[in-house]
Amino acid sequence: MALGLEKRVLLALILVLFSSSSLQLSLGAVYKVGDSAGWTTIGNVNYKQWAATKTFQIGNVILFQYNPQFHNVMQVTHPEYKACNATSPIATHTTGNDSIIITNHGHHFFLCGVPGHCQAGQKVDINVPRPPSVAPSPSVVPNPTATVTAPAPSPSNAATLYSSTRILGKLGIAVVVFAALFCPFVL
Repeated sequence: MALGLEKRVLLALILVLFSSSSLQLSLGAVYKVGDSAGWTTIGNVNYKQWAATKTFQIGNVILFQYNPQFHNVMQVTHPEYKACNATSPIATHTTGNDSIIITNHGHHFFLCGVPGHCQAGQKVDINVPRPPSVAPSPSVVPNPTATVTAPAPSPSNAATLYSSTRILGKLGIAVVVFAALFCPFVL
């Protein structure tokens, strides 16, 4: 009986490790704000332009990397963002390596709360658009003389990565559930 219990404990530990790694994979793409420049006032990084080149989705991780002696990250409301007002943030991050997981659609506003930094452009609007609603399409008769062209490539591999990792996460959860249901009978 003791050997069976030890095997079950070992199996449980393996399942926990596997499921936690699968869940981590399912988070989505990681976007480093400012790319190689990071979160800074040096180098005139245009964070509005940086965000415009990305396609953000729920589950993406927004990574702010900066020197915590000189900067911070504050999540604020839209009026605070527009006014560069850091007096009552929703959240404040100060580690210099802050990962923020996007959990809902809409705009997510961030700025540096150090005086003058937001006014110098150290602010970013992360917009996660809602997926388009699916409407029934009218019947279309194909035109035999029409030219078919491939769609333009996406500006980011994030969507593909996000879909792939969601599948891996679901597979990991399915394995955990299967093992939890059937392994006690095997041991």
